[in-house]
Amino acid sequence: QPENLQKNWLREFYQVVHAHKPHFMALHCQEFGGKNYEASMSHVDKFVKELLSSDAMKDYNRARVYLDENYKSQEHFTALGSFYFLHESLKNIYQFDFKAKKYKKVTGKEIYSDTLESTPMLEKEKFPQDYFPECKWSRKGFIRTRWCITDCAFDLVNIHLFHDASNLIAWETSPSVYSGIRHKALGYVLDRIIDQRFEKVSYFVFGDFNFRLDAKAVVETLCAKATMQTIRAADTNEVVKLIFRESDNDRKVMLQLEKKLFDYFNQDVFRDNNGTALLEFDRELSVFKDRLYELDISFPPSYPYSEDSNQGKQYMNTRCPAWCDRILMSHSAKELILKSENDEKIVIYDHIGPNVCMGDHKPVFLSFRIAAGAGKPIANVHKCCVVQ
Repeated sequence: QPENLQKNWLREFYQVVHAHKPHFMALHCQEFGGKNYEASMSHVDKFVKELLSSDAMKDYNRARVYLDENYKSQEHFTALGSFYFLHESLKNIYQFDFKAKKYKKVTGKEIYSDTLESTPMLEKEKFPQDYFPECKWSRKGFIRTRWCITDCAFDLVNIHLFHDASNLIAWETSPSVYSGIRHKALGYVLDRIIDQRFEKVSYFVFGDFNFRLDAKAVVETLCAKATMQTIRAADTNEVVKLIFRESDNDRKVMLQLEKKLFDYFNQDVFRDNNGTALLEFDRELSVFKDRLYELDISFPPSYPYSEDSNQGKQYMNTRCPAWCDRILMSHSAKELILKSENDEKIVIYDHIGPNVCMGDHKPVFLSFRIAAGAGKPIANVHKCCVVQ
């Protein structure tokens, strides 16, 4: 029900915009058009038109939209969409041209789609196929843009990392093989955005990292007092299902695990107190602690929510709920946003639409202020700005 879902999604999004009134807003989307691109791209176009022309966004008089809609290109297609909105009160906003290596003043509203490869205002890459050989045609990759506001320059990276293909394989080792693939891909992106081609600036990386909880540790904790039954395929002897039953209590089934089934009997454990008890199993970011910072998480796992429009709080029983959607930053970006904080609660890291169906992922947002001059002024930034 894309039209019904879109209405709910935009309403919740506009409420957050109205509550925080950002002057500069970045919206990063993944899997644009869903799995069935050809049938869905008309919905994408409606979504973009609505965002750019709605009453809720009327004070944003400049915008840049980058949509990777070229689904016929197996080599390049990432299904990423990056939106940037600038409030009319903001003066002198510049965007970096990666080809000319100059900042250019942002005016008007512009939409770029189909082939983003020829757009010099961004860098876009799709991860090589050998990063995730189980996928016949992966769409995972990243888009990077660079901005300069009040002499403060920063990169914004829209990222989509690899998912877990099988719950059974994810359960076998700790950390899982999929976790290792995500580390490799994220490490590649971080190396790419600080390489020698351009000046180093603060950066924010946000999107669907597909970070999962340590499946083996979670199952062992949730089913500590359970006995496990293994079911194998008759022809191949391959494990196709694990059933965990309580040792007593009439051998009640606690958890059933299949390739695409994670059916735990009590979903409240993922919702109570925002799932805080499970944060200790959210370990994938620890590898990057020297390179990336994240504010404390105080919202429940962002995936996989039911796509039934009447089930806004319900998780699907396909995967173990996890904090897939994150906003991470370099340590210099952390200094930038926390330096500007005073007694007010200025920095907010939360999710959107807690009680409403927003699709299988709940959007996650970060709201903060940067005081004018908070960043190290970039030497000669205006000398290299070309006003268009």
